[in-house]
Amino acid sequence: MKRKQLIMMSVLWLGSLFGAQAQTSDQKWSLDDCIDYALSKNVSVVQSQLTTESSKLDLEQSKANVLPSFTGSASTNYSWTKEVYTESDNFGDRSRNNTTNFGVNAGMTLFNGFKLKNQIKQSELNLQSSEYYSETVKESLELNILNAYLQILYAQEELNNAQEQIAATQEELSLAQERLDVGVISRSDYLQIKSELATEQLTEANAKSTLSMAKLSLMQFMELPVTDQFEIESPDFSALLENPDSPIANEVYLEALGFKPQIKQADADLESQKLNEKIAKASLLPSLSLSSGLSTGWSDNVSGFNYSEQLKNQFTPTVGLSLSIPIFQNKQGKISVKQAKIATSQAELTKVDTQNELRKNIEQACLDLTTAQAQYQASQTQLESARESYEVAAEKYREGLLNSVDFLTVKTSMITSESDFTQAKFNMVFSTKIVDFYKGIPISLTK
Repeated sequence: MKRKQLIMMSVLWLGSLFGAQAQTSDQKWSLDDCIDYALSKNVSVVQSQLTTESSKLDLEQSKANVLPSFTGSASTNYSWTKEVYTESDNFGDRSRNNTTNFGVNAGMTLFNGFKLKNQIKQSELNLQSSEYYSETVKESLELNILNAYLQILYAQEELNNAQEQIAATQEELSLAQERLDVGVISRSDYLQIKSELATEQLTEANAKSTLSMAKLSLMQFMELPVTDQFEIESPDFSALLENPDSPIANEVYLEALGFKPQIKQADADLESQKLNEKIAKASLLPSLSLSSGLSTGWSDNVSGFNYSEQLKNQFTPTVGLSLSIPIFQNKQGKISVKQAKIATSQAELTKVDTQNELRKNIEQACLDLTTAQAQYQASQTQLESARESYEVAAEKYREGLLNSVDFLTVKTSMITSESDFTQAKFNMVFSTKIVDFYKGIPISLTK
């Protein structure tokens, strides 16, 4: 009976496993799906999150450092000594001595130049910095996913164009064969069409290879095991292409300064270094600490008192204040302050460099978008003209009014125009999304 149950459970488990695999293989991934999956699997993202968790523990520890510390102690000691007889200077029998001690001690820093207070503030800033860094890592991954996703769509459209051209050329080759058979065209004209078909088939093979490489790149960014069943959705870009934006770089930059995580991280790092200066200066100031303790003990050498009486009678409380004044520290304190000031200057330069890098990236993104818009409009007009010319040439070729050389020249021009238009279209989509990214708009192809 148990064996049958085990077999049945195994069958059900295998069925659910294959069902899940089938569902995954049939799934078409949207850009949002790819980003969400990558954020949950990417090693760099997980590492940045662990760094944030470590910073939280550092903050917890810095807050705990202002609390009093308590320690307890207990010890038991045995000793054996020989008694000395003074009359003969001889050693007698060994005597045993047993002592037991108990103690509780507490300590607390009352003043150390506000070092503990500033360390708490610094830990809070370090936590913010690690959180902003984690956001920067996520944003970088999202941009890589966006680029890889669009590369797949571009490669897929190029493949579709190549396959459509092959289908058209095969019809043209059939027509050329019929004309060759009846002697309307020369064999040279026929071979021109046949050569064109071979060229287009090579283009198709290259397009398939490019598409496979683009899919591989996206799956690797996602940390997804490579599979031949990986497919993505093809969103509609018409609304985005029909309503182009004309951003002003300086306006985008000033807006981005308020929310981009790398800028906030640089701000937090700078404030942390300023606090580090104060912490270093605290080592030059006096420190005051409070200590207290309770102790008692028992010894078998004490006669006339039992164990509990000895513990009670030897109960000893202590309280003390300790003032430490630095006089000469081999320049350690002063050098630490100077090093902290240098670190602050470096943090200020890092902040300026981060701002400049953001400004340059935004300026480049806005310029790329303006260029992409112009190229898209020009390539669209060019493609419309090329298609009209091709339709006229194809009609003349079918009627025998145009030879194969002139016809293929027109067709090649149209194929080039289609390729230029496809590239311009996806350049515009990518450039638009990059500018949206710097505006703080979440990366998505559905908006």
